[in-house]
Amino acid sequence: MREVFNRLSVAESTIRRENLFMAIVICPNCGAKNRVDDSRAASQKAICGKCKRELPSSSAGSTPIVVTDVSFASTLAAAGDRPLLIDCWAPWCGPCRMLTPIVEELAAESAGRYVVAKLNTDENPRTAGQFNISAIPTMLIFKNGQLVDRLVGLQSKVNIVQRLASFM
Repeated sequence: MREVFNRLSVAESTIRRENLFMAIVICPNCGAKNRVDDSRAASQKAICGKCKRELPSSSAGSTPIVVTDVSFASTLAAAGDRPLLIDCWAPWCGPCRMLTPIVEELAAESAGRYVVAKLNTDENPRTAGQFNISAIPTMLIFKNGQLVDRLVGLQSKVNIVQRLASFM
């Protein structure tokens, strides 16, 4: 019995070493950060290590988080030391709609290295006012809970990636 357990442990650690980047999924129930192996998540359900509830699939983590005035502080805290990119937008804004596919691609490619979120400035005026969002689209980059960069206007994916990379 012990021999079987040891072989399983060795197999699991080998799998973990082969995956350099594991998605970090934040539990919507308790806010705990969980590392999720995408290759195993495809065949098994990911469970939160703290509250034991089922986690959303890491592919669900490949879409931007919706931030509101209420959830802003918790989203900022949950990002921890990873950069947090917040796209400040409005539904009526043409350039904002043009930026949406880029923001979604960035979220899909994040692999837990950074967090991507969207803030509707029409529905969340308190947070928009707090950061003096006077033009949209505006992208805010936070690191360790502090605003470290701001991109105003329609930006190329390359430019956004370069700015994000400087804070990783």
